[in-house]
Amino acid sequence: MKTLSLKLDDHTFEEAESITAQLNIARNRYINEAVDLYNRYHQRKLLKHALAKESALTRRESMNILREFEKLADED
Repeated sequence: MKTLSLKLDDHTFEEAESITAQLNIARNRYINEAVDLYNRYHQRKLLKHALAKESALTRRESMNILREFEKLADED
């Protein structure tokens, strides 16, 4: 486990303190879960972007292949 120094805005800190007290969990556990959730959110966002990029490339190539097939069909 890594040690991290963290500065939070006063409002964010107070809100986190209130929530951790209500949930009866340690502040450290709460922050770990929050960072984990945020990491997963951004991993999905990055994956969505990569898939969209790959899909566009595939779509373009599929259209090129379709045009080639149409040319062959027109020749018959």
